[in-house]
Amino acid sequence: MEVKIENRYLKPSIELLFNLPLRGKESRQRTKFIKRLQKRLEEVENDRIELAREYAKIDEKGNPIVKHDRYDIGDVKSFEKELNELYNEKMVIDGGDSEEMLKTVKEVLLNCNKEFSGSEAIVYDYLCDQFEKI
Repeated sequence: MEVKIENRYLKPSIELLFNLPLRGKESRQRTKFIKRLQKRLEEVENDRIELAREYAKIDEKGNPIVKHDRYDIGDVKSFEKELNELYNEKMVIDGGDSEEMLKTVKEVLLNCNKEFSGSEAIVYDYLCDQFEKI
């Protein structure tokens, strides 16, 4: 039993799950799942910043150039390619100690009565697709 979540869906998944009205076991298991996603999101953000530093133009002292609170990227096309690869990578949460958490989150998602629209509906559909595979 395992669930795979693309890095690009981490933040919107956290937001969607966080706003579901749950209590008891469902709330606890959802919170455990969110904490796992948040940890991975921090890693992805650190990787994104490192990529930006790597592709940033360098000043005469060898420091990355920053304009308007952002790194001034030299090779934008290559940077975007690398960033897209990072966002396409998947976080894998497998059974073992996580089995109960995965089963509970699956039940919560597949039995959810909340109405979703816009980008939230897309994220909900994505999560359901991932959990239906287990």
